[in-house]
Amino acid sequence: MGTMTETGQRQAGRPRSERAEKAIVEATLDLLAEESGVAGVSIEAVAARAGVGKTTIYRRWPSKDALIVHALGAVKEPLPEPSGGTARADLTEIARTLAAGPVSRYSRCFWNVVGGAEKHPELYARYRQEVIEPRRDVVRRVLRRGIESGELRADLDVEVAMALLLGTLTAKRPQEGFPDGYAEAVVGTLLRGIGTTPQ
Repeated sequence: MGTMTETGQRQAGRPRSERAEKAIVEATLDLLAEESGVAGVSIEAVAARAGVGKTTIYRRWPSKDALIVHALGAVKEPLPEPSGGTARADLTEIARTLAAGPVSRYSRCFWNVVGGAEKHPELYARYRQEVIEPRRDVVRRVLRRGIESGELRADLDVEVAMALLLGTLTAKRPQEGFPDGYAEAVVGTLLRGIGTTPQ
């Protein structure tokens, strides 16, 4: 709620719609992180936990799948747009962002969606298309530009190199986070295999 000024006018606090959306996203992630995973998420359950009406949710998201995908995307730090410098610099910036990302709850949410891909194929396909692929495209652009500039090997398999980078920084993430310098070490090791100059 806003506060009153000396002239009697009410100062705006956080907009009500913004507060509601944050509560809905948090409630969705909380439910998704629980043991029941995707099966435990429903519009009714989210509304109850967030303290909002179902119509408030449906005004923003037409379905449970749309809500889950939005919530998962909301907790991911956007990957930096490549600056167009060297492949090493751009890959290092991306790696640092990935290494600094959230750990515990998002990891549980992610694996609950991935692990339930066979039971919820449409949800998983939408998550890949709307959340995962745009991030992968950022890495693909850096790698392809590195090939064009001669920094990276001409015969480089872009998809394999991308999987090596992203997999190392996102799979089985330690609860305590990665140690200092880990992102740089990952990029350095990768470039020793895919670069054209001695590292």
